[in-house]
Amino acid sequence: MLIAVASKDGIEINQHFGHAERFLIYEVEDVQVRLVEQKAVEKYCRLDPDHPLRGDTLKETADALKGCRALVCAMMGEAPKLELERLGMETFVVEGKICDILPDLAKVL
Repeated sequence: MLIAVASKDGIEINQHFGHAERFLIYEVEDVQVRLVEQKAVEKYCRLDPDHPLRGDTLKETADALKGCRALVCAMMGEAPKLELERLGMETFVVEGKICDILPDLAKVL
């Protein structure tokens, strides 16, 4: 299964969803975790008071990550979480080593 991860360093799940300009896409099979690609996205957090929920950006992110079973990040606001889930993307907020977290997460998906 494919899982998208917000990571600053490719080792830890350590990035806030809204600060990510790319997501790392991992293929997870049993305990094997393999990076398969990176997807560039528009950063969600822009501190624009006129557009606090940037639905267009969320839809573009969900489209870019199509085929991924879940999105994992260190932090995420409730509004983007709910909107991404409405668009069909399961989201998880967790921190830790990618190679340790993803096999456990894949077991519950």
